[in-house]
Amino acid sequence: MASDSSPPPAEAPPQGHGDKLAVFWHEGMLAHDTGRGVFDSGRDPGFLDVLDQHPENADRVRNMVSILRRGPIAPFLSWHSGRPAHASELLSFHSSEYIEELVQANATGAKKFCEGTFLNPGSWGAALLAAGTTLSAVKHILDGHGNLAYALVRPPGHHAQPDRADGYCFLNNAGLAVHLALDSGRSKVAVVDIDVHYGNGTAEGFYRTDNVLTISLHMRHGSWGPSHLQSGSVDEIGEGKGFGYNPNVPLPNGSGDAGYEYAMNELVVPAIDKFQPPTFGFCGRSGF
Repeated sequence: MASDSSPPPAEAPPQGHGDKLAVFWHEGMLAHDTGRGVFDSGRDPGFLDVLDQHPENADRVRNMVSILRRGPIAPFLSWHSGRPAHASELLSFHSSEYIEELVQANATGAKKFCEGTFLNPGSWGAALLAAGTTLSAVKHILDGHGNLAYALVRPPGHHAQPDRADGYCFLNNAGLAVHLALDSGRSKVAVVDIDVHYGNGTAEGFYRTDNVLTISLHMRHGSWGPSHLQSGSVDEIGEGKGFGYNPNVPLPNGSGDAGYEYAMNELVVPAIDKFQPPTFGFCGRSGF
């Protein structure tokens, strides 16, 4: 007898947009073309018939959008359009010199900022959309329109430091979001970064402050060059007023659900409980 392989019916979706997960997205972010080559190098050795897509490519985000729109949690989502960030908004986290470097790179057409990180035609507009869409998601919560928001954005951002690009990232979307929350009257903000790599850019932006708790769970990969001097070790816990407000949780390679669950329950949740930030729900696809 044939078995019924259809998925079980989803539970009834919550009532009202305020009870749904608000997803912020703008298709203009697909214009960021990271190119092809050997892995993320952009190099063509001359003897390959098919070059790799860059790991941070538009198709992976197209699939994320399709999963959210047509997958099992689709009834629980509400969709909202993003917007480009204004130049003045970028200065809350980034230096004016660095922003000018990005603007000039866009004007000249293309620039490789560091290994794997290419600003090509269309990239700057996409980066502004990623930053502005993230800010729109945060403002949605700050203005009381919902309880939880998700910014689906690219280029990613958590490696971008106040004065440099790094790891496929140009603008630190999470850092900009934190500053918007603080400027809107929130006294404290906690950031939990669960990307496989250390969220070094976000941590660097708040490394010497005590009103932002930055927690990063990541593999033990160490520094990877002049654009990424931070190692993400347990010893990098902040400086000055920020000492102790940048706990890192480097996990052994191969850690699975049990490892993350243990780290969350034993390290992350107690740290946030002690920090006591105001209730504030936001998540972003900002890292890589």
